[in-house]
Amino acid sequence: MAIKKFMTENSSSSKNFRAADLGLIFPGKSGAFNAITDVAGVTVGYKTILEGEGRLVVGQGPVRTGITAILPRPVSEIFNPVFAGLFSLNGNGELTGSHYIEEVGKFCLPITITNTHACGIARDATIRWAEKRFPKRLENIFLLPVSAETYDGFLNDINGSHISAKYVEEAIDEAVSGEIEEGSVGGGTGMKSFEFKSGSGTASRVVKYDDAEYTVGIFVQANFGSRTDLNVLGVPVGLQLSKPKMICNSGEAGSSSIIVVIATDAPLLPHQLKRIARRATFGVGKTGGFARHGSGDIFLAFSTGSDSKNVHKRGKVRTTQYIPDEDLDDFFEAVIQATEESILNSLVSNKSMSGRDFNFVPKIPTDRLVEIVNQSHRLFRAESKT
Repeated sequence: MAIKKFMTENSSSSKNFRAADLGLIFPGKSGAFNAITDVAGVTVGYKTILEGEGRLVVGQGPVRTGITAILPRPVSEIFNPVFAGLFSLNGNGELTGSHYIEEVGKFCLPITITNTHACGIARDATIRWAEKRFPKRLENIFLLPVSAETYDGFLNDINGSHISAKYVEEAIDEAVSGEIEEGSVGGGTGMKSFEFKSGSGTASRVVKYDDAEYTVGIFVQANFGSRTDLNVLGVPVGLQLSKPKMICNSGEAGSSSIIVVIATDAPLLPHQLKRIARRATFGVGKTGGFARHGSGDIFLAFSTGSDSKNVHKRGKVRTTQYIPDEDLDDFFEAVIQATEESILNSLVSNKSMSGRDFNFVPKIPTDRLVEIVNQSHRLFRAESKT
């Protein structure tokens, strides 16, 4: 009963409470759910593992980890590749399949995100999932799934091998569209940012181009930053949020990283998606991240906007539509805006969490955060009038 009570009070995420619900005003127009799932066909699934408390016993726990699956297309179309591009702001991390994406500018199958020591398991389990679903399809092809990671060893028994192929397959099979949960769920379960509890976060922006509207959706697994680095809407709030403090009983507080996945239905070519991915740097920077030495800051962008059934067939010249490079500025801005909001959502949609060796990461004090931001903005407006 004690474990059950602990998990209810300290580890559950607030499904519908987000940064905008605090009254914070973010620039840009969001999609219907303000999530990566606003891009049609994109779904997200989680498997969250919360077990035990107390001193670390490798292989037994405490366990604070999970797996996130992002499907770029519906399962029936999962072998239709999407154009893609990636950018490594700091390479102290892993994203499998990256060499293939760099070489040919595309990938297929679900994206998985988990903890550092389960990245290979997630990759291999994705192949196993595909073999079960499409046994005939895999008889004469190879697969290079995309799997990414951030480190959750501050709270989790990361060496205990608690992520299994079964959990990965469940996360993929349970992927949904529409509203998705944020905070301490899936791969983000054991993560922290700016010495506050963080994890999974998402947001979206709508971009009007020509006579159409396109969506840019962001998903982050945030695990980076020191307390004094934190900025919210241009205000250095971390300098004034000395409490509550993180408690470390196990030596090092752990490395930092952030994975950013960018989805769009805009018709973009691989080199343009690489440019799109690079702009996530500014969204991370607006919250105070600056790619510390130990940080794996890796950003992946993909587009569902190409007619992949024709573009990727062999034997004849193919054509595709794309937006000119000269017209990408609004898409760059959308990525920056939604990345910033996604990171803040990963913080706000959370509660405090204890983990291995009684290490503790507090929830960000949202009332105080809003007070600091509003006070700074009032001062700015007052100075602007004089």
